[in-house]
Amino acid sequence: MVILIKKIYDFYLNASIHVALSVYSFIRITEIYFDLTYNETLNYFIFFGTITGYNFVKYAGVAKLHHRSLTDALKSIQIFSFFSFLVMCYYGCFLPAKTLFIVIPFSLTTILYAVPFLSGFQKNLRTLSYLKIIVVAFVWCGVTVLIPVFDSQKGIEVTIIFLAIQRFLIVTVLILPFDIRDVKYDSLSLQTIPKKIGVRKTKRLGLGLIIISLIIEYFLEQHNQSKSSFLLFLFLVIIFLMRSKKEQTKYYSSFWVEALPIFWWLTLLGFRNF
Repeated sequence: MVILIKKIYDFYLNASIHVALSVYSFIRITEIYFDLTYNETLNYFIFFGTITGYNFVKYAGVAKLHHRSLTDALKSIQIFSFFSFLVMCYYGCFLPAKTLFIVIPFSLTTILYAVPFLSGFQKNLRTLSYLKIIVVAFVWCGVTVLIPVFDSQKGIEVTIIFLAIQRFLIVTVLILPFDIRDVKYDSLSLQTIPKKIGVRKTKRLGLGLIIISLIIEYFLEQHNQSKSSFLLFLFLVIIFLMRSKKEQTKYYSSFWVEALPIFWWLTLLGFRNF
């Protein structure tokens, strides 16, 4: 029974369901912040699109190299990703053309993150120094802020720009524990922030970005309950950032750090309802 639960849990993480829930949580936070109508079609489209995109980025190269000897776990993830893609397409059929049009640049960026197209088709966006973290934060910002706002036909306001900047900074900070963990695995050519400036300075950089995010929060016209939830979220982000190290437990970043947006959304709902 324990082995079965562990297999289900590992599948939940490895199949990118957990990260898709984090993206979904960020979208719901955006809806709450701007009083947007809950859009089930768009939210599920993005949820299953996140699973499809992340699994493509993580496993496309692996599947190509080892397509004849794929493990059962990887085969299961491939099948799950295929059905997630079909569900994404299903929900996409019900979205306005203008929404699908704005999805294109973020989808294309995700594809180019994994597919080599530079230096004679030897490099992709992931291999470019410092660009990796910017690309990921840009896509998350666009998908969780700009697309929901654009789909709701809400005009671009200063507060929306502030939230987009804040979301970009928050996602950047959430990526740092992963980069710290991967220092010993990344190739010498992949100059991530921790490899370039060291772990200690990386944490200082993260704290600086958190302070900017906090300042932005007070420019957003939100209820006190929202600010309380955000402060609690930031407090946890600081703890996980400062405790990050090269030798991490298996689930430190892949589960706990990625769970922070989910926690923020749930606490935001709790503060709003009470």
